[in-house]
Amino acid sequence: METSREIAIGIDIGGTNSRFGVVTGDGAVLKHDRFPTRTYSKAEDYVEALSHKIKEVVKDYEEYAFKGIGIGAPNGNYFSGTIEQAPNLVWQGVIPLTDLFKRYFDTPVVLTNDANAAAIGEMMFGGARGMKDFIVITLGTGLGSGIVVNGDLVYGHDGFAGELGHCFVYMDKGRKCGCGRRGCLETYTSAQGIKRTVFELMAEQTRESELRKLSYEEMTSENIFEAARKGDLLAKEAFEITGHYLGMKLADAVAFSSPRAIFLYGGLAKSGDMILKPTRKAFDAYVMNIFKGKASILSSDLNGKQGAILGAAALVWKQRK
Repeated sequence: METSREIAIGIDIGGTNSRFGVVTGDGAVLKHDRFPTRTYSKAEDYVEALSHKIKEVVKDYEEYAFKGIGIGAPNGNYFSGTIEQAPNLVWQGVIPLTDLFKRYFDTPVVLTNDANAAAIGEMMFGGARGMKDFIVITLGTGLGSGIVVNGDLVYGHDGFAGELGHCFVYMDKGRKCGCGRRGCLETYTSAQGIKRTVFELMAEQTRESELRKLSYEEMTSENIFEAARKGDLLAKEAFEITGHYLGMKLADAVAFSSPRAIFLYGGLAKSGDMILKPTRKAFDAYVMNIFKGKASILSSDLNGKQGAILGAAALVWKQRK
């Protein structure tokens, strides 16, 4: 059967809400929706309710062959099908998520972390088609990374390889990270990181900025981008600082995996050249000479295209190859 007549369900689990969708084998999202995550204090109740919702949705596509469910989730372990110690989810400990879904479905259920799902999605449906060596950096609340070498994701022996967001910018000092340490990259280069930079700049400087009207809770990376786009100098400086740190550490990443490209995905990455230009500038300044000109830093092709759902569903198609 042609893959265009096959479907998979892609689920992107977030701390507050999940997103899921019906995806064909050639990357068309036929339907997508949101589903509350935080409402369910028990993972078992969440899976039961979402499974019933998915079954109702799939009924509308009976002319397609239903091939499985792919899930991207924080701290998702591909090997065990478990979510382990995810700090942003209400479910604590080790959650046997794929086993819970298999109570309701007799199709394959595949789980990995959200950044790895984005990397598979980029390889199957995005700008990395035809590439065997690349990295996807997800710039959301935190910083995730999916590292592909010779066409396969790097999982390590335990399923958790590729945590570039927790490489140090400053060893044992700097900003406190949700992982419990200080100075991690994601505290400077995520959506939360750029907010922290803005508030540090506002405390240090007296220059006017429209961002001063917003509280920390109100401010988003989108606010900062819009201000920078309008010429707000403080917002533009925040992007310069963020891109500097990101480019510096991506130069380190190239040294150990030699990718053909690095794709930036997620909310902050939608800022386009505002984040790409300072990142490329710092990357070019810090990368080893042997790697100069060999790796491109690009915006993900999946930005703004239900990329998280596509990436999760792509796990099913990748599993079948």
